[in-house]
Amino acid sequence: MPRGEEGFPRRARLLRAEDFRRVFRSGRRYPAGPFTVIVAENRLGHPRLGLAIARRHARRATARNRLRRVVRESFRRARNRLPAVDIVVTTRPGAAQVPNHRLFEALGRCWHRLAREAPARRQNPCARS
Repeated sequence: MPRGEEGFPRRARLLRAEDFRRVFRSGRRYPAGPFTVIVAENRLGHPRLGLAIARRHARRATARNRLRRVVRESFRRARNRLPAVDIVVTTRPGAAQVPNHRLFEALGRCWHRLAREAPARRQNPCARS
């Protein structure tokens, strides 16, 4: 299991229902391939990730768990480059059928653009260039 900066510590996770509600209520939604990424600024000085993987988009628990693992791993690799935001990643229809490398590509584009356009996040940071 990864440790230190390479891990996924509690401080990097959205854990409380009120934090999820705040992001869903006031965050901006961006389509990112098989995901929707919802982003809201925070004042903690570091990014946090929350997952909302819908059962209707991935019927089997193994498929939902695979999607969660891919999102967590992608975020873990990029979090040192991300601004201080709370991020909730939700699935879109068909997400469970997308191969892992495509999931990583979609999220990687999103993280890259989020990091690059952090000061002026008026455009969709997850859209293809």
